[in-house]
Amino acid sequence: MALSSSSSGGSRPGSYQRRYTNNDPFANIRRNARIRVPEIRVISPEGKQLGIMQTAKALSLAQQFNLDLVEVAPTAQPPVCRIMDFHKYVYEEQKKSSHAKSTASKIKEIEFTARIAPNDFLTKIRHAEGFLDDGAKVKLRLKFRGRETAHPEIGFQVIKKAIEELAGMGHPDSEPRQMGKQINLMMSPHPANKRKPKYFDRNDERHAPVEDVDSDEGDDEQPETAKE
Repeated sequence: MALSSSSSGGSRPGSYQRRYTNNDPFANIRRNARIRVPEIRVISPEGKQLGIMQTAKALSLAQQFNLDLVEVAPTAQPPVCRIMDFHKYVYEEQKKSSHAKSTASKIKEIEFTARIAPNDFLTKIRHAEGFLDDGAKVKLRLKFRGRETAHPEIGFQVIKKAIEELAGMGHPDSEPRQMGKQINLMMSPHPANKRKPKYFDRNDERHAPVEDVDSDEGDDEQPETAKE
């Protein structure tokens, strides 16, 4: 729904208008009647360049599509504006921000054993790739059983192999550390455009349910997940 050019400041009336406060990062974005320069460069809703035109004409065009005229590059000469649904734009940006905060605060856990079977190992790697692909940190935990503690090098080899397999999706935050009967390692995802899954299929795979864990790698009382 387009903003009315006759409204004060070009804002939508009612409750939607009240969303934009001085503390709102979107409040300073000029749109519709708040764009007072005589001419602007216009971009269509599909992202096509419409060229330079009079601001009044661009605003009229936006209103024909029941959309908003939004300034996206105020320092350009002339300023660049895009015809869009500003309400939808704000909603999507807030949703992205909320999702980023949510995934940043969560840690997923994958548990290995020193003598894990090859098929089980690959299954866990697929799960780890999926979690990293969602932007979550992944905690790799390897637990020694019985006399396996006498040969910690076996456990470190498993973790090292896991790091190598996950190299396309994330990177270790530090070196693997042994604490008692387990080895812990935290991995962070690469930027979204640099994640290259080796086993995880974005189209077909579904993540196995996993508990969130605390970021303290020394806490043995946290929930253990993705076990054999």
